[in-house]
Amino acid sequence: MSAKKPNPNSSLSAGVKKTKVLLVDDHPIVREGLVRVLERESDLEVTGQAGSVREALEQIEQARPDFAIVDISLAGRNGIELIKQMRLQCPQLPILVHSMHEESVYAERALRAGASGYLMKQEAPEKLVQAIRTIMQGEICLNRTAVRQLVHRLAAGAQTEETTPLLSLTEREFAVFRLIGQGHGSAQVAEALSMGKKTVQVHREHIKRKLGLKDGTSLVHFAIQWMESQS
Repeated sequence: MSAKKPNPNSSLSAGVKKTKVLLVDDHPIVREGLVRVLERESDLEVTGQAGSVREALEQIEQARPDFAIVDISLAGRNGIELIKQMRLQCPQLPILVHSMHEESVYAERALRAGASGYLMKQEAPEKLVQAIRTIMQGEICLNRTAVRQLVHRLAAGAQTEETTPLLSLTEREFAVFRLIGQGHGSAQVAEALSMGKKTVQVHREHIKRKLGLKDGTSLVHFAIQWMESQS
């Protein structure tokens, strides 16, 4: 009896090393859509999902992902803070920020925190897959507009607090600033960010000092104008 010849197609598929992806987004329907997109690819598989910072950090330990896709807006916390924690927990983990927020607002903050790329949620699914592969090859993934903005700031030496004051804010201060710009009072900010009202007041004072604003009214006006400029 002659030996059975191996199936070349099965051996090829068995030899593909899949990139294990962790999805972090507080909207289950968004995660479900991402799963469908990624699992159409023979070299990608979703091995973990999380809707909060705590779940994401747990999933890093349990799922041992090769790659993470992280949203900026998470319940009660900021995705930038999560990226910093993920970097401490798993320094080599490549991270792509997948957000509805404009790159001009968050891309530089995300890269400073340790992300390797930034992609808007409005982009086509193919762009997401392309971004993952680009980052897995050791490259940074940003769109051309964001790259130009970063290059111009670097060329102008604009990474100082004087020329880009919002970059001097911590992530918690920036989260407070954005909520103020959306018209929320201190009590609403405290509830949204799960912090005490006194802590919010401390953050407000720090923000005013860093932005060179004389009082609370000036802070509110500046924050509202800035938020309107981003829409």
